[in-house]
Amino acid sequence: MAEEFIHLRKSKPVVLAAGVIWALIAYVYATHGFNHEAEIAVRHNLLEYTGLMLFLLVAMIYINAMQKRQAFEALRSWLCKKGYGFRQLFWITGVLAFFISPIADNLTTALLMCAVVMAAGGDNNKFILIGTINIVVAANAGGAFSPFGDITTLMVWQKSIEASNGSVDFWSFFALFVPSLVNWLIPAAIMHFAIPNEFPDSEDDVVIMKRGAKRIIVLFICTIITAVSFHNFLHLPPVIGMLTGLAYLKFFGYYLKKSHTKVHPLAVHDDKKAQHVLGDVVPFDVFDGVARAEWDTLLFFYGVVLCVGGLGFIGYLGLASELMYTEWGAALNLSPEMSATPANIVVGVLSAIVDNIPVMFAVLTMMPDMSLGQWLLVTLTAGVGGSMLSIGSAAGVALMGQARGKYTFFGHLKWTPVIMLGYFASIAMHMWINASLF
Repeated sequence: MAEEFIHLRKSKPVVLAAGVIWALIAYVYATHGFNHEAEIAVRHNLLEYTGLMLFLLVAMIYINAMQKRQAFEALRSWLCKKGYGFRQLFWITGVLAFFISPIADNLTTALLMCAVVMAAGGDNNKFILIGTINIVVAANAGGAFSPFGDITTLMVWQKSIEASNGSVDFWSFFALFVPSLVNWLIPAAIMHFAIPNEFPDSEDDVVIMKRGAKRIIVLFICTIITAVSFHNFLHLPPVIGMLTGLAYLKFFGYYLKKSHTKVHPLAVHDDKKAQHVLGDVVPFDVFDGVARAEWDTLLFFYGVVLCVGGLGFIGYLGLASELMYTEWGAALNLSPEMSATPANIVVGVLSAIVDNIPVMFAVLTMMPDMSLGQWLLVTLTAGVGGSMLSIGSAAGVALMGQARGKYTFFGHLKWTPVIMLGYFASIAMHMWINASLF
């Protein structure tokens, strides 16, 4: 939680804690003559992490490939050259963040849109602050209605494959589209009036996508289709489909290398421009994408899975589940269908303070008996709850680094009441339009 202030990568403490927790568990069990129970349990947790890690790794490799081919930079350049005003850019970046994040994940989308806001905003710090807050809210909201939009939604989808109760299949997530849209639109509509009605200075730089950029985007979409098809039609884990999709990229990388030395049409007129379009001496390398993956995020996720898995193994999460999902509902005299509602709303608030990954993984480890509507509710709250604070989501933390000094914790905090209004409105919308799922 203190990463912003002490600059200690969040993966370090959780990876250490994972080792300590399981060492203590193994020691206590061994002293009582149970030598293999801890080993079996930790192998189960490790297998669960491996599937998610490989899934995320393939997605990260594709995103890095698109970045290297300058697909995102070309979009940023195109938007900045259009001569839009600050208010128009506010809505354009918000809409793009909302609709790109379900495919490209909320962190990558937020970084891309922040680059647009920073380039267009110049010295107008007020626009940059409000624009980045809008991007964080939109990216998190957009990521909540797609299994590919956020790690938490991916975790719910993967877990539903193993579970028999309250499972959420791929298409069920899209029932959250309207609630997610409300979550973003209400704060955006209010923040709109605080945006200066001015026009930024136009930029002259033109960014050209490098050779293969558009085809890599198509291959990424094909990879997503493969992952979904493997699960829906062949009943295989989606990670197998993602790894198959990685092969598409590897074969295309081979083609780029082999065809790189051929004469490019641009070379006849402009050697420098041709080299820019073609790329580096090695035009594309899949393993470069592996090296540039967000390893801190992947290691943080490893630590979370094993820490929470350890706490679940020795019974703490069972106690927490009984308190949150049974006793709270009974104390408020709620019906059995709605008894989990208070706990699921609190999960979203906690995700803003702690982090949505450990909170959601704890819920999935508890595996309370809930209806589809309640599973979608906790997916929504964990996904969008982090928008209430700048440190509540990976997108917010990343943008504080990218727009250092302009997008800050306290700058975001001033707009927290407005974002909370959208949070509770999205919950109400979900419970209204998806009432049949409860």
